[in-house]
Amino acid sequence: MKKLILLFIAITFVTSSCKDGVIAKPKNLIERDKMVTIIYDLSILEAAKSQTSGINQYPKFSKFLKEKYKVDSLTFAQSTKYYASDMKEYKKIYDEVKERLNTENTKLNGGKPVKENAEQGVVK
Repeated sequence: MKKLILLFIAITFVTSSCKDGVIAKPKNLIERDKMVTIIYDLSILEAAKSQTSGINQYPKFSKFLKEKYKVDSLTFAQSTKYYASDMKEYKKIYDEVKERLNTENTKLNGGKPVKENAEQGVVK
């Protein structure tokens, strides 16, 4: 899950850091709170996919966005690029996603917080 989040951050950082100007706000910008929810759900979806190799019952990224959020992948990409143009705000978005994931993980762990081993990227 963390690898997915870091991958999103890295890709958007690289693509946005190469430009000199501020990125214009897209016409169909996804609201910030909805963006947090989408990234949260995509993290859960990616984690589920990685845990069940060989089972191909999970929806594709673009299909998931269309069905659940009525958002196409281009709109998501443009919104991601726009939010990533302000790295402090983008980090706050991912911090919210991480907090939601940790909260859900604690609930699933019987109320006990899950300890994270930062050296290995392993959750215990």
